[in-house]
Amino acid sequence: MKILGTIVRFVVAALVILVVGWIVPGFSVGGFWSALILAIVIAVIGFIIEAMFGRRVNPFGRGIVGFLVSALVIYIAQFIVGGVEVSVLGALLAALVIGLIDLFIPVSTPFEAGRGSNDRA
Repeated sequence: MKILGTIVRFVVAALVILVVGWIVPGFSVGGFWSALILAIVIAVIGFIIEAMFGRRVNPFGRGIVGFLVSALVIYIAQFIVGGVEVSVLGALLAALVIGLIDLFIPVSTPFEAGRGSNDRA
């Protein structure tokens, strides 16, 4: 059942990325598969950043540092995923819109879904 939950989270993240690509200038996604791969790449990069620098600097954290790291992760991910084009301003706006959407539709990240409830703090 954990695998199904993770798949659902990635699909929801891909749909959010598609909506953000439609709303935000300077941020375009080629289609659903590009958005799905982008969601996976963002989760992997976020995992690597959190492993290197700790929970306070991860892209899924709150605050200005988390916001700036999210924008940086979105900008870097465009070089890994085909069909995605992001400007610096587009990455900043996309991180802002994704953060706002997360306020209203909170979905834990795929990385957090794999963690135990004891690890969340």
